[in-house]
Amino acid sequence: MDVGADLAERLAAVDEVERRALAAIAGARDMQELERVRVEQLGKKGAVSQLLRQMGSLPPDLRPAFGRRANEARRVVEEALERRRRELAAAEKQRRLEAETVDVTLPGRPVRLGRRHPLRRVELEIIEIFRGMGFTVAEGPEVEYDYYNFEALNIPPDHPARDMHDTFYLTDRILLRTHTSPVQVRYMRSKAPELPVRIIAPGRVYRRDDDATHSPMFHQVEGLLVDRGISFAHLKGTLAEFARRMFGERTRYRFRPSYFPFTEPSAEMDVSCPICDGDGCRTCGGTGWIEILGSGMVHPAVLREGGYDPEEVTGFAFGMGPERIAMIKYGIDDLRLFFQNDLRFLRQFA
Repeated sequence: MDVGADLAERLAAVDEVERRALAAIAGARDMQELERVRVEQLGKKGAVSQLLRQMGSLPPDLRPAFGRRANEARRVVEEALERRRRELAAAEKQRRLEAETVDVTLPGRPVRLGRRHPLRRVELEIIEIFRGMGFTVAEGPEVEYDYYNFEALNIPPDHPARDMHDTFYLTDRILLRTHTSPVQVRYMRSKAPELPVRIIAPGRVYRRDDDATHSPMFHQVEGLLVDRGISFAHLKGTLAEFARRMFGERTRYRFRPSYFPFTEPSAEMDVSCPICDGDGCRTCGGTGWIEILGSGMVHPAVLREGGYDPEEVTGFAFGMGPERIAMIKYGIDDLRLFFQNDLRFLRQFA
């Protein structure tokens, strides 16, 4: 066979391998397919790699020209692979950018504004009503001494009234306060003998209760007024005005005799059910009345513990739970709803 013809035929074969390789590279649609083409062409058994393996079987006078063309084909294929790799990478990046593109013409997402918790709303309403009647807000510690929580309020260690509180004790003499009444004694001691004393004490309190109408942590607002000549009539007038402002002008009220160690005489206050206007419903148990607070004239022993002479001054005190007021006001029958942070429930009070 003619040497020139043989070389021409072999070079044409190299051209064909190169053409097919470039076509396969151009047709690769993703990195995975391009890698498969690279292995088919440049791998150990690839079509382009096999060209150079033919060198050993060629006549010596054909090797230089064939080798140059085979190496050129390999370079061309490698460069084509690199270009296609960059093109695919750029296309993939563009797809990601388009997927992540923000349409700036779309309306913005509304910011959800926070709302006061219904218990806080009721507590602030109670505070505002009594501030309007001249009371100021006083606060005290939630971790309290047994003395201030019980003894100073006329509840000695063996008093059966302690059983009503079911207290969380931290030590023998330190506890989580069961009511905000200790604030009354602390405040009187800080002010005695100044008059008048006119405060409300809102805050968290703790008892061992947990059911639909009780919680181990709940809130109280207690009030205290001490001055010369204070009578039960002042107590009734103050609380009647509170009931009208809280539940409406048509609200009726009544007082029933009761017992509290720190007041004497003592009374519980009922209001006409704001749900049924006193006609009787499930909320009020069909009676038309709902208890909202306990009250009474400050016991002389408590006045003395506060630094005041019960022969010279008198006073009244009362205590209510914002949870109970809120349940009545909003017609809620399960106290635990206030503490479960269910947004479906809380959004009703926006």
